[in-house]
Amino acid sequence: MVDGGNFDGAKAYKDAKAMNMMTVLELHRRLHKKTGVTFNSMYPGCIAMTSLFREKRDWFRYFFFPTLMKAIGSYVTQGEAGERLAQVIADEQTAKSGVYWSWNGDAKYMGVGNAGGSGGDIFENSFSGMVNDEQLGELSWEYSMAAVKDFL
Repeated sequence: MVDGGNFDGAKAYKDAKAMNMMTVLELHRRLHKKTGVTFNSMYPGCIAMTSLFREKRDWFRYFFFPTLMKAIGSYVTQGEAGERLAQVIADEQTAKSGVYWSWNGDAKYMGVGNAGGSGGDIFENSFSGMVNDEQLGELSWEYSMAAVKDFL
């Protein structure tokens, strides 16, 4: 991990998702008006049958994914997640740039009133304060550009 600690897949996922969302917002700020390109993020739902928790014990992976997620209505198949991605790409509703798209699916306990579960309608979700922070976005951009400058 960046902080020198042991690898934690869930933390790595959260950090990477936050950085991706910051990058998308920074691309929107820097390039959307100049190019007309749409830059968006999306939350497809909890796609329980992936390798996200591959380093966890088998009992945890079996109980949490997909058993618990199905029980609380938060389960989303890979196919549905793909359909949601296609919707963000092709639907006229999602032509607006700088948006975090989500679906108000059938989650019974988690995500109620927010994103979660299969089904539901697409809506504009809110970015977290950290992701929305323009100074952090600029800093992230500068660090990223410095890291890849020899390849550009």
